Amino acid sequence: MTCAPIAASAASHVFLVQNSGWMEPFYTDPASQYKALVAEVVLAAVRPGDALVLASFNQSQPGAPSPKALLAAQVDDKSPRAAVASALAALATAKKPGGALADTDLGEAVGVAMGTALGGKPGLIWLFTNNKNSPNNDQATAQRNREFYELIHHGGDIKKALAFPLHMPVRGRYSANGLMIYVFAIKDEGARELDALMRSGRLQKVITEPPARLKPLDQDTVRLLPVKVENVPGVAFSTQPNGTLRADIDAGATAAAAAPASGAGADGGANTGANIGTSSGQPATHAARIGWRLENTIYPYTITSARIEARSVLAGARTPIRLGADTVDGLAPGKSQPLSSSMQLPVAHLPGKWSLEAVKAAGSAAVLPGAIELQLSEQKLELSQAFRQRMAALFPGDPLPDIFTPPSQVQGSRAVLPLEVRMRYGLAPLMALLGGIAALLALAGGLALAAGRTRKVQVTVEGETRTLHTKAGTSQPLHDRAGNKVAELKTTMFGHTLTDLREGAQVRLGR
Repeated sequence: MTCAPIAASAASHVFLVQNSGWMEPFYTDPASQYKALVAEVVLAAVRPGDALVLASFNQSQPGAPSPKALLAAQVDDKSPRAAVASALAALATAKKPGGALADTDLGEAVGVAMGTALGGKPGLIWLFTNNKNSPNNDQATAQRNREFYELIHHGGDIKKALAFPLHMPVRGRYSANGLMIYVFAIKDEGARELDALMRSGRLQKVITEPPARLKPLDQDTVRLLPVKVENVPGVAFSTQPNGTLRADIDAGATAAAAAPASGAGADGGANTGANIGTSSGQPATHAARIGWRLENTIYPYTITSARIEARSVLAGARTPIRLGADTVDGLAPGKSQPLSSSMQLPVAHLPGKWSLEAVKAAGSAAVLPGAIELQLSEQKLELSQAFRQRMAALFPGDPLPDIFTPPSQVQGSRAVLPLEVRMRYGLAPLMALLGGIAALLALAGGLALAAGRTRKVQVTVEGETRTLHTKAGTSQPLHDRAGNKVAELKTTMFGHTLTDLREGAQVRLGR
């Protein structure tokens, strides 16, 4: 085996290009776009910093290893177009050592790519094939394809798998109508790399057909799209560019003692409003009546039937969402059906209008992150009729559509919609706090001024009236004509008092 290993890098790609006997027309037909398509997919997938291996594959034989590396490189800032084109230029249909056209082993190619080229590390494996799996010239291609799909569905390191069936008619010694491109995401990091690539839209500029999902079939099979929320003052809903559903709650909104309604229709409408409700003696909650579109996102499968339930996850609390229907039936890929709901927003978990948190958030908002979880159980999937017809046209006589049938153990799925509840706080609490601080400072200043002012007081000692000058916080001794201390005058912010009076002394305040 001569497939070069890949060193650790930002992302790793292995591109496996089939060149067995059944691929003969893709190489000999002058109108074939096979090599050009491979090159464009490679260039769309890789980015500077990525590592790539470009290899041909058929079936390994003594003296004729498979896969066979054509190019192993680390992508720099310069486009690898010339290197990829050069590596593909001389590629032709492979032959066995005895001279017969080479056979095909799809499972072997993927296994070697995972174990040797990637070295057991995360990455993406791309497979370009006419989808005829015939090791040792085995004509039971249906069974061999089933074995290949078992590898995909049950291979623990294959976290995500997509297939792109493409129309590419070619004629030669044999003929073909179509080509299949697979991409396998290895390990969780590989799945994240594939998700990022699909979000970027780079690959869609080369392959305009939607990908058929092979794995996983138990995640994100549906999507919730809010289309209408009851228009009630105090709460506004909006959908963010990243898909998050945001509920903005006005901290000054008055909670009405009204129970939430059972549901709302899902016809179009503005994404604003909610229903505000409380229960006597209970923390305030906001009950949002939302109409959704429930969309099937698991192309090419129809959800023939499934039970559905939903809940919100906010502030550690998991609260059931009341749905207008508890089942979904006959939902084709890319299609949607209306779904109504009533959802409680636990605003009691958000800081109150006059709390310290509200003062800190004055003019902004306190955010409570969460999610809406939708669970499908007893799920039954079947390949859509439109996809079956497309496969029959691209791969006539190939039992491939039956092989796309999802494994029997995939009977449930889960979809998550990010949710963000925000309480908007005005400037009133902050202004009130600042006003209170200003009043306290003014009072403190007045007290300090009063404390520093000299006061005049009259006292009478043994019939003699005296006028004294004193300040708050001081004590002044009083003496008789003989010079003996007869009392002490204490001055405070609130007046004067005589203390430490000598027994029999005649001392009083005033004349």
